Amino acid sequence: MANFYEEKVDFQRPKAIETAFKKLLDTPIDSVKSLEDWLIQQSLFFDEIEEGLTGHYIDFQCYSHSEEKKKQFEYDQQTIEPLVKKYSALLDEKFLASPYKDKLDSRHYTQFIKSKENAIALFREENIALEVEEDRLATRYFEHTSSLTVDWHGEEKTISELSVYLENEERTVRKEAFSHIAEAFTTIEVPLQKIMDDLIQIRQEKAKNAGLSNYRDYMFKKYERFDYTPEDCNTLAEAVRKHVTPLKEKLQAAHKSELDVDLYRPWDTNGVVKGELPLKPFNTRDELVQRTTNIFSKMDSRFADLLTTMDKRHMLDLTTRKGKSPGGFCSPLPVSKLSFIFMNASQTHDDIITLLHEMGHCIHNDLKKELKLSKYRDTPMESSELASMSMELFSMDHWHEFYENKTDLIRAKKELLKGIINFLPMGVVVDQFQHWLYENPTHSIAERNAKFFELQKYYNSSVIDWSGYETWAENSWMRILHIYEVPFYFIEYVIAQLGALQMYKQYRENRERTLENYKKALKLGASCSLPEVYAVAGISFDFSETMIKNLMDFLEDELAAVTDLN
Repeated sequence: MANFYEEKVDFQRPKAIETAFKKLLDTPIDSVKSLEDWLIQQSLFFDEIEEGLTGHYIDFQCYSHSEEKKKQFEYDQQTIEPLVKKYSALLDEKFLASPYKDKLDSRHYTQFIKSKENAIALFREENIALEVEEDRLATRYFEHTSSLTVDWHGEEKTISELSVYLENEERTVRKEAFSHIAEAFTTIEVPLQKIMDDLIQIRQEKAKNAGLSNYRDYMFKKYERFDYTPEDCNTLAEAVRKHVTPLKEKLQAAHKSELDVDLYRPWDTNGVVKGELPLKPFNTRDELVQRTTNIFSKMDSRFADLLTTMDKRHMLDLTTRKGKSPGGFCSPLPVSKLSFIFMNASQTHDDIITLLHEMGHCIHNDLKKELKLSKYRDTPMESSELASMSMELFSMDHWHEFYENKTDLIRAKKELLKGIINFLPMGVVVDQFQHWLYENPTHSIAERNAKFFELQKYYNSSVIDWSGYETWAENSWMRILHIYEVPFYFIEYVIAQLGALQMYKQYRENRERTLENYKKALKLGASCSLPEVYAVAGISFDFSETMIKNLMDFLEDELAAVTDLN
């Protein structure tokens, strides 16, 4: 892979990094202006560190079988990141102790000061060593999952490559692919369960060190969830169960009828009816990029230029291969002022959605790159995911770039809208599961698996029949990398999806105004509260039962309208 990031810090000289931090700590601050200049100096240095660390992380994800990439990544975790955490806390203390802090313009610094006060209240130096071990365990998770391959009729395939067979019209093919995937994870269940046990123990100890009763409360503070509570998550989950789950079950019952099956099995959920072929919108990686660029050129030339630039700079690793970690993500590179997209395309419709989604993040990063404080570019995930999920919906008007056939185009649009309905219940399952994990940290492996299945049955769907395959459902949580690497990062998808639906409703009424609202909101980064960011976008930070019911009614109407296009 070409060098896609700028490494301005010599990470092999940690003492030099420490010297630079000490210089910042020793910088005299004798006015409001010198305080602001000092904050900008900090931001520039943190940008240089982040660029290098992010580059090494991406290297490891792209080539997780490489001992060289792994060695660099683990060195960063064990040597550089602890140093950064220690001095970040010391710099925060210096800032908060400055008498000039209270003379800063409140219009620009209220959110910043709130964030720094929260960080200092949460920081404990003894947690740094625990976080090094936590990172090491997450790395081991990726080592296990990235090496998974299966024998598919004499051909070695990655888990991502098997996903296309889950859409096959032949039920036996779907079941075979589903079984291969489930059994592949079963072969590594023992080490993955042990990793989870160890992570829970470490995370609970971190919370205790910070004076909190459980890790859930710790992470709510860590993620700066100032605008909602764990109780709000529980209320949201119940609202989804009441107003989304029945709609999901209605759609699955209709799909079951279309497939003409007696039992609706887990390998049926993505299957196409007899005579239909799975959507195949592109053949090559370059086709995927070019057609996505064409879509963006019809929306905003800046969006298209960004994707083209990233492609030229080798910042798109899109296709699946052995030795590459599963999943997908977008990582900002603050010195390069660009982003990197990582995904595992296998020529399916989901690949289009993934690229559009990750490009939503890239566009967000591009729009907020002029914010001088790095803290304000570190956006809460509830607005980061709003950027990406809204882009999925906005782009639908231009999907003819991938689908010349009208029937396929309609199918593709219906898949996205149905996908939202299918996702929301599962989104709260994953969130509620994580609440339970850390509210009950002494649970057994059997209790953990049983709880995940119980939550699926309660929130997700009663239509799917898991009889005889309950074990696959119970341990399927192990496929969700967020639970290992970024715990409690999932409810943001649910909240942001509801916000994205509001954006799409607004887009249906006035495209130009909505795109302008979208860009204005994304430019704010983390400089405002979530309700303020959502308000600038023209929507409400609202996941009440009333809002969810209204959005589901809107979705049903949109599905009917797309169907009527036939």
